Amino acid sequence: MAVERVTAAGHVVAVCTSEKKGVRKKNAGRGRLIEGHGLEGDAHAGPWHRQVSLLALESVEKMRAAGLNVGPGSFAENLTTVGLDLVVLPIGTRLGVGDGADGPLVEVTQIGKECHTHCAIYEQAGDCVMPREGIFVRVLKGGPVKVGDRLTVLSEGASATAAAEPAAGHEHDRAHVHEDPPDQAHAGPARPFTVGIITASDKGSRGEREDRSGRVIGEMLEAAGGTVAAYEVVPDDEGLIRERIILMADQRHLNLILTTGGTGLSPRDHTPEATLAAIDHEVPGIPEAIRHESLKKTPRAMLSRAVAGTRGRSLIINLPGSPRAVRECLEVVMPVLGHALELLRGEGGECARPEIGRTV
Repeated sequence: MAVERVTAAGHVVAVCTSEKKGVRKKNAGRGRLIEGHGLEGDAHAGPWHRQVSLLALESVEKMRAAGLNVGPGSFAENLTTVGLDLVVLPIGTRLGVGDGADGPLVEVTQIGKECHTHCAIYEQAGDCVMPREGIFVRVLKGGPVKVGDRLTVLSEGASATAAAEPAAGHEHDRAHVHEDPPDQAHAGPARPFTVGIITASDKGSRGEREDRSGRVIGEMLEAAGGTVAAYEVVPDDEGLIRERIILMADQRHLNLILTTGGTGLSPRDHTPEATLAAIDHEVPGIPEAIRHESLKKTPRAMLSRAVAGTRGRSLIINLPGSPRAVRECLEVVMPVLGHALELLRGEGGECARPEIGRTV
């Protein structure tokens, strides 16, 4: 792990748990974070990416100002904080809990969460801050947590998922590509850009599988100058995947939307159909290039049905479901990604660059 430095800090004002899902959590004042699981005794804890939820007291105050009798735990958050703007923390940000270096360590995995069924607070007020302003983390290092603990934002360290193996059951989805020499590193776009990540996984949406592929996407695109502005794990449902693509393109106006999973031949693989229904124009060269490079390593690459296209000024690309395949496929796309986003912004020229193969 790289040496981490403090960039901002706040404090924990409530530690909330509930034994059942769907009910308000109660402030216990203290608890224990369990590595790879979440807050001990909480119904939402488990071996997945949304292990612990956080919401700022400042967000709770907004709902109080609207006339609601709410407080810490009312929005089913585990940790209520003060002094930190949680929603601006990028995916992968690490937070230290407590004053000592030996305290718990957590990592941001999701910002916000779409509510498919409105809670009692929404029904009463017509709004709820948790889907927009709550964040989720996974526990990298366990330990005690209590009211008054310092919550410190740390710089990102190296991730162990960089060399993660594919998840079981996704062998058909792997795409192997040749790596470029070190002097031809996969430089991404030079200008900052926004990213949306949609993971299509029945098990992931139920909390039965950690979304390592989504994390790999976030890490690679953040390193290339992107900001992960939206991230969701949804079931393998064609209509829902299409809906999330459209929302990220039309309402969030994200520059790049990447899906992972659902591109194979399984009866539950619907991502290409959902993408085709959402885009305005196909960009067939992207999946063609990925399949071409992948076929150099494995004939299974020809089973991929991944597509790519544009909707408005957003570029949408389907990626496979395993962490390693995601990394390898993104490495194919990275050299042209900056030019593609420039063209969508109306900024790039149409001139070909034969020396690096950037003709679009």
